[in-house]
Amino acid sequence: MQAPSTNEAVRRHLLENLRSDQAKFAAVATDHDYYLALARVVRDRIMRRWTSTARTYYEKGSRTVCYLSAEFLIGPQLGKNLVNLGIYKDAESVLMEMGLSLDDLLEQEPEPGLGNGGLGRLAACYMDSLATLQIPSIGYGIRYEFGIFSQSIRDGWQVEMTDKWLRHGNPWEIANSDVAHDVFLGGHTEKVIEHGRVRVKWVPDRVVTGVAYDTPVLGYGVNTANVLRLWKAEAAESFDFQAFNVGDYYRAVDAKVFSENITKVLYPNDEPAAGKELRLEQQYFFVSCSLQDMIRIYLQKEKTLDRFHEKFAVQLNDTHPALAVAELMRLLIDVHELDWDRAWHITRNTMSYTNHTLLPEALETYSLPLMQRLLPRHMEIIYEINHRFLHEVSASHPGDAELLSRISLIGEHGDKQVRMANLACVGSHAINGVARLHSDLLKTTVLKDFYNLMPNKFSNKTNGVTPRRFMALSNPELARLITDSIGDAWVTDLDQLRKLEPLAEDPAFRHRWGQVKLARKKILAEKITDLTGLHLDSSTLFDIQTKRIHEYKRQLLNVLHILTLYNRIKRGDTKVSPRTFIFGGKAAPGYHMAKLTIKLINSVADMINHDPEVNSYLRVVFYPDFNVKNAQLIYPAADLSEQISTAGYEASGTGN
Repeated sequence: MQAPSTNEAVRRHLLENLRSDQAKFAAVATDHDYYLALARVVRDRIMRRWTSTARTYYEKGSRTVCYLSAEFLIGPQLGKNLVNLGIYKDAESVLMEMGLSLDDLLEQEPEPGLGNGGLGRLAACYMDSLATLQIPSIGYGIRYEFGIFSQSIRDGWQVEMTDKWLRHGNPWEIANSDVAHDVFLGGHTEKVIEHGRVRVKWVPDRVVTGVAYDTPVLGYGVNTANVLRLWKAEAAESFDFQAFNVGDYYRAVDAKVFSENITKVLYPNDEPAAGKELRLEQQYFFVSCSLQDMIRIYLQKEKTLDRFHEKFAVQLNDTHPALAVAELMRLLIDVHELDWDRAWHITRNTMSYTNHTLLPEALETYSLPLMQRLLPRHMEIIYEINHRFLHEVSASHPGDAELLSRISLIGEHGDKQVRMANLACVGSHAINGVARLHSDLLKTTVLKDFYNLMPNKFSNKTNGVTPRRFMALSNPELARLITDSIGDAWVTDLDQLRKLEPLAEDPAFRHRWGQVKLARKKILAEKITDLTGLHLDSSTLFDIQTKRIHEYKRQLLNVLHILTLYNRIKRGDTKVSPRTFIFGGKAAPGYHMAKLTIKLINSVADMINHDPEVNSYLRVVFYPDFNVKNAQLIYPAADLSEQISTAGYEASGTGN
C-alpha cells in the first residue's frame, strides 16, 4: 500500500485536527482555527522527534547544557518549525489548494511574551543552534503570563497595554504538571543537630510551587528536538477554606494571588521597592526550580551528586540567574548533605557566566535588608563565600583594602548591596563577553579586578544569529538567490556566505539582489501604511534603527541628524538621497527619558511628513510594538541599519 504524499498527509491531519481539537468544519472555521489545526500538525511531527531525542539522551547519559535566562525572545513558532521540518512549501501548497493563505495563518500567531531585547534573542538563537548541532540542552526560564507589554502610540507617546499573548492558549507548550518544585521565601534559619552533625534548616514564611511548561525546540534538518522548560508560579495551597468559611473571602485566595504574581510580567518596574522585591522573587524562583529539576533528572540514574558537574553545564545568561551559585550550594549542603568544599567544587565547575553589559549601573545589586528578609539562608552562604574568597585574595595581595572592597560580594558604600555580577564571577569557572571588543573592554573596565585575579576564566563568545529564522523564513527570495549562487550549506554554516564576495561585481547577481530588496521594501511599506496611514516611497533609502529605547543607544543622535537634514532642505540644499527613517523599540515603563525620546521621534515625524517642501526627500516613521514578528518584516527591507551606540557602552548591539 503506497504511503500518502507529504501534501496528502498534511491535509488529512489538518482537517482531523480541525474537527477533533477545534470542533469546527471547513465552512465555519476561521483563520485562527486553521492556524491552531496546522500548529498541531507540526507539533505532532516534532513530538515524535522530541521523545526519541529524550530517550537517546537518557540512554547515553549525555552531558547537558542548561541555559538559564530571564528572557527567551523566541518569536512565533509555526513558520520556524515548518522551515526546520522542511515542509514549508508543502504546507503552503496544501493551504492554497484549500483556498487558504499560509501568510494569513502565520499572522494569527501571537508573539510569545517571553523576552524584550538582545539578551532574550541571543538565548533563542542559542537554543535553535544547539538543537541544530544536536547538542543536549535545556533552556530554563519563566513562563510570563503577560510578557513585558504591548506598545501603542497615542499622541506621539508610548502607551503600555497588557500583552495577553496566552489568551487563546499556546499550542506549542505542554503543561508538565508532574514536574513541579517547591520554592521557599522569607522566614529564618535554625541550627539543628542531625546524625551528630550541626546542620542549617531554613524555615520559610511562604512556599511557592513552580510547574513546568515545556516547548520543544527543533533543530534544522535533523531529528533532534531539545526543550525549553519555563516555570509557572502557583500557590502550594491556593485556597484557604478556613478563611472562606468564616466569611473572609479575599484572604481565602491571598496565597494564590501572591504566588501567581511572580510569573505575571517580565521585568516589573523596579523603581518602587515592591517592584525590586518582585524581581528578586522572580529570579530566585526560576533559578531554584531549574536547579532542583537538574538534580531530579540526575538522580534518576545516579545515587550521589559527586559527578553533577560532569553531567550538567549551567550557563548564566547575565546576572539575573546569578543566585544559582548560592542556591546550588544550599541544595548540595542543606538538602543533600555534602560538605562545603565538595559542594563548592561542584558548583564552581557547573557554572559559567555570560556578561552582557559594560554599564556599571546595569550590574544588578540587591539591598542587604531585602536579601536578608527574602533569602536568609542564601545570605549566610553568600557571606561564607565572600569570607573565603576575600581571605584567599588578601593572602596574595596583602594590605590592598581597596581591591578587597571592589571585589567583595557585598558593596559597603552607602546602603549595603549584594553584587550579583561579583557572585557570578566568583562562583563560575568561565566568564565570557558577547563580542570581541566587549570581551576586551570587560577586562579593562567593569570586571578588570576579576580578570587580573583569574585571567584564565575569561574568553569571548561572539553573539550569533540564526539564519533559519532571519533569512530562510523572513527573506525566502534572498535565501533562494543565495542558494542558487553558492548552494545551501550556508543555512547551517554562515562562513559559506564569503563565497558571495566574488559576485559583488556581477551585474546579473546585483540586479537580482536589488529586485529582492525592493520587493521586501514594498512589503514593509504596505504594512506601515496599514498601521499608520503613512505612504512610503519604496525607492528611497530605508534607514532603520530598531532596538530598545535607551540614551546610550542614541536614538536621539539619529533624530538630530534627521533635523540637520531637514534644515538643509528647508534652506534649499536638496542634493540629498531621498531617505525614509524607520524607528522601532520599547521604552521601559519607568524610564522617563526613553519615553520622551519616543515622543520626540513622533513629533519630528509629524512635522516632516506634513511639510510639502521636505516630505519628498525625507520621511520618518515610528513602527509600534517592535518584536521578533515585526523584525522579520523590517530587517529584510533595511538599506542601512543604524548601530550608533555610545562607544564603550554596547556589548554587541547588532540586533535589538
